[in-house]
Amino acid sequence: MANLSAPKRKLIEGRPALIVIDIQASTFIDDSEVRAIDNMPGTRERMLKARVAIDKARDCGIPVVFIQEVHRPDLVDFGRELDGDEDVHCLENEPGTEIAAKEMGLLPTDYLIKKRRYSAFFGTDLEILLRGLRVDTLLLCGALTDVCVHYTFVDGHQADYFCRVIEDCVAGSSLEAHEAALRAMEYLQRGARRSLDEVLEAMKHSAGSTHAAA
Repeated sequence: MANLSAPKRKLIEGRPALIVIDIQASTFIDDSEVRAIDNMPGTRERMLKARVAIDKARDCGIPVVFIQEVHRPDLVDFGRELDGDEDVHCLENEPGTEIAAKEMGLLPTDYLIKKRRYSAFFGTDLEILLRGLRVDTLLLCGALTDVCVHYTFVDGHQADYFCRVIEDCVAGSSLEAHEAALRAMEYLQRGARRSLDEVLEAMKHSAGSTHAAA
């Protein structure tokens, strides 16, 4: 039964940060028919669309945090990650593992968090960074909707952040998995699924309060 007493929340509550998850160079340089990780059709275009959110966040004084999945070449830190459908991926010092700096316009003033697992919170200092920035709302974009985006959302939710996913700036391992993950995130926080246009508008209106609180 739906929780009819759940409060209606703003898209951005308090101070936001844009979390850019695993938009790495392989998205734009790997045209292999068979990839280490399956991507739904239109993934590249959806990742490029995330650049609009990144540029707007900077214009509004909203911190941009890039998340990069990276693994040691001897595979020692993969754990159970290779027990599923994914093959070896994101190895250190491989060109495809780097953040897609050109496409995303990576700047020295952006923040970078490297992770060894799916969630950007697991075994990283992301929460220390977010506390230092006094962040309340996480705006998520990137890949994969059903894996790293979903698990980061869940951990953010359990840490009491307001979590929003920019649904046209994320892409899953398949269209079916993408849609299922979006529904799962919406289940956890009503209003979690948001369009890019909605997020851009909310960023604009939060800009004054974000600067004032800095």
